[in-house]
Amino acid sequence: MLETAAIFIGSEIYRGSSYGGAHPLRVPRVSTVMDLARSLGWLAGRYRTSPRAKPAALLAFHTAEYIAALQAAEAGMIGAEAMARHQIGTLSNPVFPQIYSRPATGAGGVLLAAELLSEGGAVHVPGGGTHHGLPDRANGFCYLNDPVLAIMALRRMGLRVAYVDLDAHHCDGVEFAFAGVPEVLLISVHEQARWPFTGALGVVAGNCVNLPVPPQYNDSAARLVLHEMILPRLHAFAPQVIVVQAGADALLEDPLSCLALSNNAYVEALREIKRLASRLMLLGGGGYNPWSVGRCWTLLWAELSGQDVPDVLPDAAQAVLRQLSWGGGGRPLPEPALLTTLRDAPREGPICDELRARVAALARA
Repeated sequence: MLETAAIFIGSEIYRGSSYGGAHPLRVPRVSTVMDLARSLGWLAGRYRTSPRAKPAALLAFHTAEYIAALQAAEAGMIGAEAMARHQIGTLSNPVFPQIYSRPATGAGGVLLAAELLSEGGAVHVPGGGTHHGLPDRANGFCYLNDPVLAIMALRRMGLRVAYVDLDAHHCDGVEFAFAGVPEVLLISVHEQARWPFTGALGVVAGNCVNLPVPPQYNDSAARLVLHEMILPRLHAFAPQVIVVQAGADALLEDPLSCLALSNNAYVEALREIKRLASRLMLLGGGGYNPWSVGRCWTLLWAELSGQDVPDVLPDAAQAVLRQLSWGGGGRPLPEPALLTTLRDAPREGPICDELRARVAALARA
């Protein structure tokens, strides 16, 4: 149902910005997507620079005290009491040079995307997707909750919003914001027994559908979930806009999950989901292998914007992938295909009875 040209929202703030050398988010991600897409000629006439959200816009979900604490932390002027109260300066949520301006740019990107979607179309904001942030504290690498801010902006337009979260981790911050709001449907597919240890199987408050999946969740299993749970729920809800959080940490190569998807599963999900509404916002999210996350989000941009994906990347695109590294940590170099292609080999496999039973249980819920 998407008819207008897709728009890509990015920013140079992501280039060289890091949570620190010991953190999983030391690796480049959004800048890799920008560079890959540009090297393939896929951004001409479609790229928009993300603005930085103003503090007043962030108050739609976050507290003034918390926003002030983030600004103080970026200025190097935050005290120990405020850090403890707002969970800033922890191993997961460290103080880094762009601790306020980077997440505020992600928030600005989704707010711009919401404006662009007022008349329909599709927008990709790979810097968005920080779905753990809470009103008064950082949580799970997330300082602001841009999916919540995006949904709130779309709701102010009077739109009926469906949010589909494919990240390996449950979207606890988004559920906190919208549980019990009938004009918002939330669907989360995430790894069982994985941080933040929320999102148990079932339907919360009538509108939040949670499906924890077992380790080694593969493309075949994801197809079952897509066609027997996600798409029927979306059809029944009839959204006017769909927000897809495409956290790439469910890919086989990701170091922070035990799932086994190929990026084809993400493409298949996006291809089917985008048929169901005239507006779609595609966000990033998790993803901690620099090669797999960059390839996945670039491939999703190709799907959203109607690009032909080459079997073998041209030299300029391969150069983008070859210059990536883990940034320390002693992990092995990627398989050769991750340096020369965008599309993974399929990762089909058995579908366990436990997953089938959970999907059936949700169909009855």
